[in-house]
Amino acid sequence: MIRDNYIQSAKLIASAKRILISGHLSPDGDSLGSMIAMAKLLTNAGKEAFATADHNALGKPGFLDGAEKLIHTRKLRRQKKFDLFIAVDCSGFDRMPPEVMPVAEGLPTICIDHHVTNAGTFGDVQLVDPGASSAGEIVWRFAKWMEWRLDREIAEALWVAIVTDTGRFAYDMTRPGTMRAAADILKHDVRTSLINDIIYGTFSRKAVELKRLAWRSLHVWKNRKVAEVSLDRDDFRAVRGTKADAEDIIEIPRSVVRNEIALFFYQIPDRTKETRCSIRTRGEWDATVLAAKFGGGGHRRAAGCTIRGTMGSAKRKMRAAVKELLKSACRKTMKIPPIVIPDMTSSSAEPPKAEKEQ
Repeated sequence: MIRDNYIQSAKLIASAKRILISGHLSPDGDSLGSMIAMAKLLTNAGKEAFATADHNALGKPGFLDGAEKLIHTRKLRRQKKFDLFIAVDCSGFDRMPPEVMPVAEGLPTICIDHHVTNAGTFGDVQLVDPGASSAGEIVWRFAKWMEWRLDREIAEALWVAIVTDTGRFAYDMTRPGTMRAAADILKHDVRTSLINDIIYGTFSRKAVELKRLAWRSLHVWKNRKVAEVSLDRDDFRAVRGTKADAEDIIEIPRSVVRNEIALFFYQIPDRTKETRCSIRTRGEWDATVLAAKFGGGGHRRAAGCTIRGTMGSAKRKMRAAVKELLKSACRKTMKIPPIVIPDMTSSSAEPPKAEKEQ
């Protein structure tokens, strides 16, 4: 099945001349890295390939070589027509910048994704593997199958994609295949120390200010099992920050000792009727169960959703969902198997036999 999808993808690419690539809104390291890598791989293969994103929402991964070649989403309508669309790290137009759908809808489409909540229905061909650590790992696999050669620009983009989505190879989805991909990528002079400093070792003033505001909002409940922080529109406006400046704020509630469910509520200034929520879990809890209640998705340990309404309303709805999840698990563990007591009044009933002495 995977080989057939590779073959179909190769045929679509072979018949295309101009190719558009998009990831999800506010692209993270995996989405942006995969887009940049795929665009360069296709360009090297003789195609006119262009990735698109909002230049103001790139965040730290925006340092990558190739980011300067991204078509700003506002300029998509001015471009010549494309004849193939590739979606990476997302499963539908509803998760992409709104400018993408009018340009890409109706085009032959390849979907490259690793989210367990991807139903596999978006696009003509699906390169979807929920067992992969990242979209970047799938792009690497496809590139190897196509016998495309990597260079440093491609390798660094794929390195950022894999490193950020595996938490520097610490998360559950880090598998032997992930490490094989990483080892191959490292053959191309990847500047690992520099990348680590940029992504994990340094923070902009805006990011630091947003963290300070988020720490003030920290709320811990259920005996520290659940922790949450929030940033509203006024918080973002106060520091002139964007979602890209708040990428790792979910780590604040997640860092609380004994935390099992971490929540980060935030409102992007240009959205007036939505509150978004990032979810991280540990132990037996599945983040996608909570996200799915509000039309979101992701992974077992990391998911997200958008909730219509004010910040207060969104918090009440999500807290109710968390409480229901905790109660349902409690009910399961508290079930006691029924004890069958023999009817000693019946003539056919026999008293229990005494244990044989040893």
